[in-house]
Amino acid sequence: MKKFTILLVTFLGLNALAQNNTVKESEVAVNDLIKGTLFTPANPSANTKLVIIIAGSGPTDRNGNQAGMNNNALKMLAQSIAQNGNAAYSYDKRILAMAKTGKLDESSLNFEDFIKDAKDVIAYFKAKKTYSKIIVAGHSEGSLIGMEAANGNADGYISIAGSGRPIDQVIMDQLKAQPQQMRDSAAKYFAILKDGKTFKLDDPSMAFLFRESVQPYMISWMKYKPQQDIKALKIPVLLVNGTKDLQVAVSEAELLHAAKPDATLELIPNMNHVLKTIENGDAENAASYGKPDLPENPKFLTVVNQFIKSI
Repeated sequence: MKKFTILLVTFLGLNALAQNNTVKESEVAVNDLIKGTLFTPANPSANTKLVIIIAGSGPTDRNGNQAGMNNNALKMLAQSIAQNGNAAYSYDKRILAMAKTGKLDESSLNFEDFIKDAKDVIAYFKAKKTYSKIIVAGHSEGSLIGMEAANGNADGYISIAGSGRPIDQVIMDQLKAQPQQMRDSAAKYFAILKDGKTFKLDDPSMAFLFRESVQPYMISWMKYKPQQDIKALKIPVLLVNGTKDLQVAVSEAELLHAAKPDATLELIPNMNHVLKTIENGDAENAASYGKPDLPENPKFLTVVNQFIKSI
């Protein structure tokens, strides 16, 4: 069960392109709910671009971490971008700010909240008129959030371990190794949610996915069809996935590429979901989720920085 509970908890080194090791980090609050870190290169110029990094599912912070799962995946990405002469802004998801104030009501959340947050971040930095281009990079669930927010608002888009299908189909695939009874229950519950209805959960073992407070969010998330929505993007697109990703298979990136053939597709050998290099099996893979000092996959960083440079 570990593979998909990581996906839904709520639900380095320098690469060869590195130009300067000096990175300035500053706290930037876009509004009361959105706070993050701006990573700025040593010598910014009028041509400096900004990459807005959107985290994946659950209570994920600006660094890509959750309680008990510190890997610094997004922090390392942001640092690499700044080391290569561009800026990066990575922010905490709104649920973290809400939890700190005691105002977190899971049942009130919907997918559109996170799209709005991403659009607010884009608008905030556009208004500053500091950067020559704005690129949106979303990881995992953040890929779809970024896809929706970037449309008509950004100059480039990067999908990192993003799904090509609606989330219910992805989760059903993740459940293939589980007992038939669990798969049958999930299929039944997803069918109800797909009709836009909530239900009283009669199987406590499925609460990690279908507890009543998260059902409205799941309904709003399932409505989005990444393969259809990516076609609307009229900007440069990079699709990245690792071959050792236990949560999002490379076939998801391939589905997105099939829907948008002019996008750049990069499948990174031996990279996992938290962007680390995995040489051996699942035990090493799972352990990497809790290793914040384990370097990021160097080819991944090179690919991302080359794409940013090309825009």
